[in-house]
Amino acid sequence: MNTTAIIAAIAVLGGLGIVFGALISVTDKVFAVQVDERVAKVRENVAGANCGACGYPGCDAFSEAVVKGEAPVTGCTPGGAKSAEALAGIMGVVSESMEPSVARIRCQGGCGISVDRYEYTGIKSCAHAASLAGGPKVCPSACYGLGDCQKVCQFDAISFENGLCVIDPEKCTACGMCVAQCPNSLIKLLPKAASVTVRCRNTQPPKVAMPVCTYSCIACKRCEKACEYDAIHVNNFLAEIDPAKCTRCEACVAVCPKKCITVSA
Repeated sequence: MNTTAIIAAIAVLGGLGIVFGALISVTDKVFAVQVDERVAKVRENVAGANCGACGYPGCDAFSEAVVKGEAPVTGCTPGGAKSAEALAGIMGVVSESMEPSVARIRCQGGCGISVDRYEYTGIKSCAHAASLAGGPKVCPSACYGLGDCQKVCQFDAISFENGLCVIDPEKCTACGMCVAQCPNSLIKLLPKAASVTVRCRNTQPPKVAMPVCTYSCIACKRCEKACEYDAIHVNNFLAEIDPAKCTRCEACVAVCPKKCITVSA
């Protein structure tokens, strides 16, 4: 092959390279996926825990959903009001006021308080224990203290004392993961200001509930009669407080003979 042919071949290949490069550049521009810059801004203003409390698999998915209008700006509960306000500003919407919430444990049945049905020595899991012969506690609504809630808490807000779940309100972000994990539905998200709580979930008749736990509600209705604000009522053998009506006067706390109504931080 002479020099002229070699130069011609190189020129052809170079020309083809230029043509293909131009085609790739045009194709890239035509088919490029447009990324809304607001997604990154939203992502910067959420809690970043990837806890799933928003209902999405992670903060990235939630951020995209907010920008698409599929998720509310108040959806990041760990981020609280600060996050909601920031997201509202990014999206150009008005954010509804987000009252700070906290997870509350509605049980006091720790070791020596709630009667054991049997000694549980199986897998350290409340869900597993609940599936065996009615659970290790005689009370059907007792805390088993095996840590399922603690395992899913990414904020180090849950510990255990005397076999009972303890939630630190200062660390709790109200993500709700522990609520979903408790097999006996003992944990509930409540307004942080709602510090007066009925810490019992046993709906058995008083004669049955009284012997199984020191702090069981016996449906005596003394709390109901003492409340001047119609904030507490006994239904299905269990006292329930309406946080919207409760003024935290603590009249119910004072008259409860079983001390199952407490005041939390």
